[in-house]
Amino acid sequence: MTSYDGSTAAHVVWLVAASALLVPAPVRAQTTIDVARITCEQWQAYKVANPDQVALWISGYHAGKRGTTVIDVQTFRETNIRKVKDRCFREPKMLVMDAVAQEIVGGK
Repeated sequence: MTSYDGSTAAHVVWLVAASALLVPAPVRAQTTIDVARITCEQWQAYKVANPDQVALWISGYHAGKRGTTVIDVQTFRETNIRKVKDRCFREPKMLVMDAVAQEIVGGK
């Protein structure tokens, strides 16, 4: 049986800690999304991101174009998301930007 003194144990701990620094940390890939190209089908299937977040972002984009800086998030979630979902269900090949523009913003 081999005995280890405190010095050997300290070396083992140091070696394990040092080797942990050499292992690359997981890196989150930065994803870029062209929101103008998301179809209703992709949007509804969560293929890009959370549909509610995408729709809110697009609505904010259109609001910004009109100079509106306030969005009623509660109404948006309860009413506007439903309108976009219904439109996308009927027209899965439609772009979500167009569905939001037509159902929430009121046309282009």
